[in-house]
Amino acid sequence: MKWRKSSRSQGNGTNSSCVEARVAAGAFQVRDSKLGEPSPIFHLHPGDFSALLRRAK
Repeated sequence: MKWRKSSRSQGNGTNSSCVEARVAAGAFQVRDSKLGEPSPIFHLHPGDFSALLRRAK
């Protein structure tokens, strides 16, 4: 399961503002990329992930 970085991510290194997502077991996982592996991972059902994307726009 590979993480995909948001196309709207800003900056680089530790000052970046970015979210990553991936598909896992029929759901979506979202994390803060600047925290890397220790980042908390949020597990979202497909409908909730779609709502998050709509809200973020």
